[in-house]
Amino acid sequence: MAVVGTLLAGTTVAAAAPGTAGAANVQYTTRAAELVAQMTLDEKISFVHWALDPDRQNVGYLPGVPRLGIPELRAADGPNGIRLVGKTATALPAPVALASTFDDTMADSYGKVMGRDGRALGQDMVLGPMMNNIRVPHGGRNYETFSEDPLVSSRTAVAQIKGIQGAGLMTTAKHFAANNQENNRFSVNATVDEQTLREIEFPAFEASSKAGAASFMCAYNGLNGKPSCGNDELLNNVLRTQWGFQGWVMSDWLATPGTDAITKGLDQEMGVELPGDIPPGEPSPPAKFFGDALKTAVLNGTIPESAVTQSAERIVNQMDKFGLLLATPAPRPERDKAGAQAVSRKVAENGAVLLRNEGQALPLAGDAGKSIAVIGPTAVDPKVTGLGSAHVVPDSAAAPLDTIKARAGAGATVTYETGEETFGTQIPAANLSPAFNQGVQLQPGQAGALYDGTLTVPADGEYRIAVRATGGYATVQLGSHTIEAGQVYGKVSSPLLKLTKGTHKLTISGFAMSATPLSLELGWVTPQAADATIAKAVESAKKARTAIVFAYDDGTEGVDRPNLSLPGTQDKLISAVADANPNTIVVLNTGSSVLMPWLSKTRAVLDMWYPGQAGAEATASLLYGDVNPSGKLTQSFPAAENQHAVAGDPNRYPGVDNQQQYTEGIHVGYRWFDKENVKPLFPFGHGLSYTSFTQSAPTVVRTTTGGLKVTVTVRNSGQRAGQEVVQAYLGASPNVTAPQAKKKLVGYTKVSLAAGESKTVTINVDRRQLQFWDAAADCWKTGTGNRLLQTGSSSADLRGSATVNVW
Repeated sequence: MAVVGTLLAGTTVAAAAPGTAGAANVQYTTRAAELVAQMTLDEKISFVHWALDPDRQNVGYLPGVPRLGIPELRAADGPNGIRLVGKTATALPAPVALASTFDDTMADSYGKVMGRDGRALGQDMVLGPMMNNIRVPHGGRNYETFSEDPLVSSRTAVAQIKGIQGAGLMTTAKHFAANNQENNRFSVNATVDEQTLREIEFPAFEASSKAGAASFMCAYNGLNGKPSCGNDELLNNVLRTQWGFQGWVMSDWLATPGTDAITKGLDQEMGVELPGDIPPGEPSPPAKFFGDALKTAVLNGTIPESAVTQSAERIVNQMDKFGLLLATPAPRPERDKAGAQAVSRKVAENGAVLLRNEGQALPLAGDAGKSIAVIGPTAVDPKVTGLGSAHVVPDSAAAPLDTIKARAGAGATVTYETGEETFGTQIPAANLSPAFNQGVQLQPGQAGALYDGTLTVPADGEYRIAVRATGGYATVQLGSHTIEAGQVYGKVSSPLLKLTKGTHKLTISGFAMSATPLSLELGWVTPQAADATIAKAVESAKKARTAIVFAYDDGTEGVDRPNLSLPGTQDKLISAVADANPNTIVVLNTGSSVLMPWLSKTRAVLDMWYPGQAGAEATASLLYGDVNPSGKLTQSFPAAENQHAVAGDPNRYPGVDNQQQYTEGIHVGYRWFDKENVKPLFPFGHGLSYTSFTQSAPTVVRTTTGGLKVTVTVRNSGQRAGQEVVQAYLGASPNVTAPQAKKKLVGYTKVSLAAGESKTVTINVDRRQLQFWDAAADCWKTGTGNRLLQTGSSSADLRGSATVNVW
């Protein structure tokens, strides 16, 4: 990444308004510079590290400088709602569901809900959106981001940012850059060639910078041998000089590599070492690098004070842009719970992807909609969102079982069986040595070791080991297996473990929140109990006209999924139910791609993702056809564990000796499937409808700005109103020797059509989509020559084409 300019510290010019791009040297307003010039060194340093919120409800707090009229600043976790400790908020569908709408207007509405919610709940900033590329199918946080395709990620991120910031809440584009896995995220160094960075990982971040994102968050991982949060090339040269970024850069939690990072583009340290929960009123622990250590470095001349001044100015400038420095700031709005619920439902409905629908099994009608066996734990305990820092506690969330019963109506028979126990029964005292006292373990504010003993397993087999922690957090170590439990990990943590007969070392540690005791329950589901639960579900399915199985996964921050299979015995459950009832429908509550060994036995598969707090209502509407599915996959679903871009090569994933190589280059997702001629289980862009559509061949003309204008006539040839996403893909240039995809998505648009209606739609293809990154020249160049442009309904369903001469 070449240096293309010099950033001049202290430049003072008028900054662009939120949501607009700025020139490379635009940094901060005169007002911000004047205010910071009046600060003491201690006051400036108070801006460059987050402290704990005095109320302990959010993730970050700045005290401000009251004598200068600079107020406090509070930041909450995101990116699918406002996560606050001890408070509820609107739990929106997972961002991957939002992206699956292929609808920028929907993303703007989603952002507006977050912005209003955040402001109403006393926050000034949300840490989101996340926009890292979906490179690793197993990625624990794939549900928090958007797509394997940079165009989808860019458009969705920009629309969400504009929605959030238009409502007065600052955003944070994260995690810059190449944070594409959770395993070993604190230590791994990602080696990524420049073309791949520019064409795959960077586009959404560049677009977010130009959309006016208030801040960026740098990643835990290293990038090309340097820590992302201490990377002058990444944070200063690329982000600020080349892209003209005007906001500030904060670290991920405890990701600051050292005090000198402030001279390499990092403005603010996030995270403090926490021995446990610190009650309100107690002082916040000190920052590790950007607190006293930074002050000492400035006073002894190791770090110039101008670096601290510059970082403080960047932060204060954004506060000024968002009206926080006004003598009478804009009043905070009231929450609009009804409006937020409506948007949450609409996004869930429009982002759901109908993967399979044999024999028009859906929508449910007649006897098929009146005699139903509902199966699966998430039918009664709704899977609203994923786990980790994005785990938003909803205001309320109905159970899909209840919404299905209500929609089925009077006279219908709707039964329920869990099919898959997640807690089971408490582990018998006789199997734990010494005895473990279920229940309260620690009093408020306490922390420490809770248990050191053994678990005796009666026979070889697969056991769910369940941990239910309330009022705090617990870490359970069973042999080599680690189980984390507590609020952000869901109500119950219960992995399926292969255990051998005999004793296994078991230790437990934890901490209680400052206001509540830590209560702990240990449970298990034995192989015999799991089989009995499946047998009950099978009997229920046999008696019904339709079986609907709700299946789920547990995407979470901090760890990737161990494989692409559904957790627990769910594959076994679905297969057994489908054997018993040929009219079996599967509803997925998943955050990323999953394998489906039972697929051919089922009639329909509807992927609802993590559908947010209105997911149950959306699910029932889609199953019964009150809403026509229109979502499309933003990621390819592999057909097998060894059939994707990072499979079989530990250097690609998860890395070897803390080093990871992106040797697949630009061939991520559908680009890899095309290159290797491997058929995925479901391709990128796939999504069925209850109606049908035809598309004409595209007409293509060059625009005055160097892009393309693509027009396609779309006709709804079915009997229902519906929406179609018209996708445009451009083939490789014959004149480029750098790596190229066989085809790449260069534009798309979503159109609504009544039955029998036709519309001509336009897809505007930006000039950048015709270009490639020339690493030798260190710049974008146009891929010239005759290139094939194809349009269709998915990356594997292309219905029309035209040859375009690009010059």
